[in-house]
Amino acid sequence: MTIHENEIRVDEAVVRSLLREQRPEWATLPVSPAGAGTDNTMYRLGTGLVVRLPRTQDNAQAVRKEQAWLPRLAPHLPCRIPEPVHVGTPSAVFPFAWSVYRWIDGDEVAFGSVTDWAAFGADLAAVVRSLHSVPLMGAARRGELSWYRGGGLRACDRSITTYFDECRTLQGLDLDIRRLQRLWRSALELPEPSGRQVWLHGDLKPSNLLVQQGKLHAVLDFGCLSVGFPDAEHSTLWDLPPEARQAYWDATDLDEVTWLRARAWAVAVGVAGVSYYWTTYPAFVSECLSRLRAILEASDELRGR
Repeated sequence: MTIHENEIRVDEAVVRSLLREQRPEWATLPVSPAGAGTDNTMYRLGTGLVVRLPRTQDNAQAVRKEQAWLPRLAPHLPCRIPEPVHVGTPSAVFPFAWSVYRWIDGDEVAFGSVTDWAAFGADLAAVVRSLHSVPLMGAARRGELSWYRGGGLRACDRSITTYFDECRTLQGLDLDIRRLQRLWRSALELPEPSGRQVWLHGDLKPSNLLVQQGKLHAVLDFGCLSVGFPDAEHSTLWDLPPEARQAYWDATDLDEVTWLRARAWAVAVGVAGVSYYWTTYPAFVSECLSRLRAILEASDELRGR
């Protein structure tokens, strides 16, 4: 399934061809699909490796970023993160950089895999605090490390307003767009973020988190790794149950303004996802709708604090 206009199709034959060219010692290992996201397609390689192929040229830019920084971030974090073992180069069968990582066992975060949501929220907060405390090691918010979610909300207002407008034209969309846009617009009146810039994962949604025995075990997919202000880092909390969200908030001691900006980022990313992927990626649209409906259900949760 392709979801972008400029996407390159891949299959197991492409993976085997790349391995024969660049890592022949792995070319005879079993290859099987291991999932796909909006930016990458994955194939498990044997029992201990995973091949990740970017869908587009823009997605491929993250490969070298991960190769450069993940080994330097890993010692500072209390959970496992991807360990790169090969940087694939473009070839005749696949024109982008690609990568191979160690396979990490675990279950995707879901109601059947997490045993204590409050404890999970606190554990996720510990990972985020650790990441945000890692020294920048010479990195700065520029180039590939300047992703938009590490900046301010106002810079994105024009594009997000376009996504709101597009959502209003979608046939069959059962969502209170007007109320969501009010939440977005109210956040634009808040002070812009200031203070220290930090390392950001950029996309801590449940599909990028693994658990073992019900507890947080690993954080995956650092393709959105950047340096910036941490507001948007907290936006995926609305993908989790209220008890996880509350425990995370308590553990991070976030002030109300930061929480409101994080909620606005959650609205922005959700609306953009619904609009962009409406006809091409129904599963991801469903994830975005769940997030947006959770925001609407909890929109007055601050009043009781």
